[in-house]
Amino acid sequence: MSIKEVLVPDIGSFKDVEVIEIMVKPGDSLAADDSIMTVESDKAAMDIPAPFGGTVKEMKIKVGDKVSAGSLVLMLDTSSDTAARTAAPVVKSFVPPPSPPGGEARGEAGGEGVNVPPPSHPAPDAPTHIPPRHRPDPVGAHVEFETGKPAHASPSVRRFARELGADLARIKGSGPRGRILKEDVQEWVKAELAKPTGEAIGLGFPPAPVIDFTQFGEVESQPLSRIRKLSGANLHRNWVSAPHVTQFDEADITDLEDFRKSMLEEAAKRGVKLTLLAFLMKAVVNALRAYPQFNASLAPDGENLVLKKYFHVGFACDTPDGLVVPVIRDVNKKDVMDIARELAELSELARERKLKVDAMQGGCFTISSLGGIGGTAFTPIINCPEVAILGLSRADWKPVWNKAAKNFEPRLVLPLSLSYDHRVIDGADGARFTSHLRQMLSDVRRLLL
Repeated sequence: MSIKEVLVPDIGSFKDVEVIEIMVKPGDSLAADDSIMTVESDKAAMDIPAPFGGTVKEMKIKVGDKVSAGSLVLMLDTSSDTAARTAAPVVKSFVPPPSPPGGEARGEAGGEGVNVPPPSHPAPDAPTHIPPRHRPDPVGAHVEFETGKPAHASPSVRRFARELGADLARIKGSGPRGRILKEDVQEWVKAELAKPTGEAIGLGFPPAPVIDFTQFGEVESQPLSRIRKLSGANLHRNWVSAPHVTQFDEADITDLEDFRKSMLEEAAKRGVKLTLLAFLMKAVVNALRAYPQFNASLAPDGENLVLKKYFHVGFACDTPDGLVVPVIRDVNKKDVMDIARELAELSELARERKLKVDAMQGGCFTISSLGGIGGTAFTPIINCPEVAILGLSRADWKPVWNKAAKNFEPRLVLPLSLSYDHRVIDGADGARFTSHLRQMLSDVRRLLL
């Protein structure tokens, strides 16, 4: 027995890319250049081939792992008898022979795959088509809705399906051994859109009409960026799946803003741009501690609430390609200077398209701030599986009644828009949460408690 290590080959400048699909398992026979797994970065997905033939003895990675060039993938038995089996061509037999030793993979429907030497002078009626080698069911792939078997689809087709919001589990493939092709995804989407009563999304209304806008005047077609297409599908899913309620409130941040301005010089000495958002994150964590149901996620079965003991807060970042949501981890363990520094660093990485995938994962709660642009209020969409999101609009000066002095005073007021999942959070708790935030922001001393 000859055991060799299979490592991730040179994949360019990509590092710590995520394994999204594994196509082999222990005991499978491989030929050189057979795909063994698929990895995906924020820019592309790629198959990793086997460098030589053999039998898989042990897997060293799993779906969700992060790998780079040189990472150990699996152990492969490359002994002579194994290599001979994997190197031999597979042709279709008209009479199904018994299964060969070692559990050879089956060929296309209609016969078993057998190993035979290529004939020097094939008969005129001999089959000349060599069917492709069947790959094992990919680990972690979509599962067919009716059969419960993994759905076969290439990385490009899976990416295409995600962009359209299509569920591979409900699509029947027309390719070899039921492999889902791009055309299958297109036909499925067309069929869903053609349903007359809105059955595609279960809301009971007809799909939007297809209109030829050129009949009204000149038009220009502009493709959506990859980020916009992916986020669009996610936003639609989140809006439909979670019953949204939005609580509006206002916070007096006059004293907080004065304190922030007094700290600008010290922050500049540390190379930090101290923004209001850093203080907001500290206030949000304080509120999450007081109302832990906001720092939770609904279990997939809908029967339990997963309460989180960590405080990772995401913030919506505007980039030329669309909105992304970087996450600052353990906000409860950091001061406003540290938070402000991370806000600036992650925002810059996002604008330069250098943000890693893991920097956008693990969030408990999201803040979406439009204060630098304008507006008085809006309805932010929950970033599922989170159960709430806080929207910030532009702060403005307003006359506020001072009961003690019995007169109006100019105060800087920040509009708050809290959207929450009504399956988890009641309206009373939504109002309590924003009231708690208002108290934290109106008295900067409370942020130190």
